[in-house]
Amino acid sequence: MADLISEQARAALERLYADDARQRAAGLPSAARTRNLDRGSGRFLAISVVATGARRIVEVGSSNGVSTIWLASGAARNGGRVTGTELLPERAAEANRNLAEAGLADVAEVIAGDARTTLVAYAEPIDLLFIDAEKEDYPAHFLAAVAKVRPGGLILADNVVSHDLSVYQALLHERSDVATATLPLERGIEYTVKLL
Repeated sequence: MADLISEQARAALERLYADDARQRAAGLPSAARTRNLDRGSGRFLAISVVATGARRIVEVGSSNGVSTIWLASGAARNGGRVTGTELLPERAAEANRNLAEAGLADVAEVIAGDARTTLVAYAEPIDLLFIDAEKEDYPAHFLAAVAKVRPGGLILADNVVSHDLSVYQALLHERSDVATATLPLERGIEYTVKLL
């Protein structure tokens, strides 16, 4: 079976997943942990990027860059680029170091700041938007970005099964410009396509 990620990216991910496991075993509170995207969902992201030919990818809530590495691994195959956003400057810097370790610094960058502000400056149409930030902020992040997502573009959101994201999901179901489905993969991914 062919793989979507390089050995260099795989090694970086293994280290980051081991760090995450140590944080959980130590009983660190959720806010102090990196809260990394699980492997199955990460692989799904990379496959989605490749399958759709996405070249302009935006991530909301990069943390230490695990999900960014998965997205960038797919983007590298398409000649694309990932722009990540992370509210905490120290986490954004860590994500950029981890992207360099994974050999993907030329494909992805994480910007520090609130995505609702940083997305305003993003000028190109978005092919794929991934949301994995504070759960109560999902509706605001979606509303800040949806106009920039091209028709046919994807909007993926993590943790829709493991957390109560009914407000976000209701927002999607009320709109006529998107179609959406909940995928029961790992912690749940809301899979949304922009129609108009």
